[in-house]
Amino acid sequence: MKLLKSLMGAAVIAGALGGSALAQDKVTIGVSVPAADHGWTGGVNYFAQQAIERLKTTYPNVDFVFASAPDAPKQIADIEDMVSTRNIDALVILPGDPDAMTSAIKQVKDAGKFVTVVDRQLSINGVENLYVAGDNPGLGANSAAYFKEALPEGGNIVILRGLPIPIDQQRFDAFVAGIEGTNIKVLDDEFANWNRDDGFKVMQDFLTRFPDIKAVRAQDDDIALGAIEAIKQAGRENDMFIVGGAGMQQMLQRVAAGDKLVPVDVSYSPAMIATAIELTTSHFTGGIQVAGRYILDSTLITKDNAAEFLDAESPF
Repeated sequence: MKLLKSLMGAAVIAGALGGSALAQDKVTIGVSVPAADHGWTGGVNYFAQQAIERLKTTYPNVDFVFASAPDAPKQIADIEDMVSTRNIDALVILPGDPDAMTSAIKQVKDAGKFVTVVDRQLSINGVENLYVAGDNPGLGANSAAYFKEALPEGGNIVILRGLPIPIDQQRFDAFVAGIEGTNIKVLDDEFANWNRDDGFKVMQDFLTRFPDIKAVRAQDDDIALGAIEAIKQAGRENDMFIVGGAGMQQMLQRVAAGDKLVPVDVSYSPAMIATAIELTTSHFTGGIQVAGRYILDSTLITKDNAAEFLDAESPF
């Protein structure tokens, strides 16, 4: 997400809410993200560090403490250290396991720190000052709209889900609601843990059990890539199409090339972490009130508009 759009978003929020934040002489912002265990979180790490380097140059009075963690206990330890030894003024966090981390994040807020939560909603409402995320219901709804267009007579489909967390449920519920009243039949849905290998295994299982599959809905592009490999190994790439989500460059290149197996994708960029860091920084450096919710659009990416989303420098 480009800096200009982020700052415009901050201005819109400020105008809507009124008030201003008090600029400080010296500010320390902690940034905590999950380790890069798949493509999307790899993109989160890349865009977070890119934003930090850019903002450090722009605002010499702002220090950043960055940490990535492989699991919830390590991420909790990281943010506790940021508060106790680095005395951060704000925390920008994409919680790997939001349910397990809600209490620890609330303690940061209770210590008087400004808290920005990214992507994954906490189990208690109202803990964060600012919430930045993609449009998860929109991702599901836009996918469903394409399925209805591509399968006007209906057909059997399968769904590969992510993890049992709120954003996955939002995508799933919106998709199912979107195809309600059609002749599209969901044969089964299984979790694939945002993981390419698990996507391969789940899709293999579906292919073994179901001889007639017209289309596949994958909750993100990492899962979709695993499913694609399983479909190709089974020699069934001409029987169905697959729609993932997130805008992975590898998938967008297929869309742009007119690949019939991957006709479309839906945006959900890991660059949202950069938007969150920029907005949080502007709260302290620009006297801008940014408290509230900032939801980035989820867009259907087709052959006609794929060029707008291709980025040769993106790792995701």
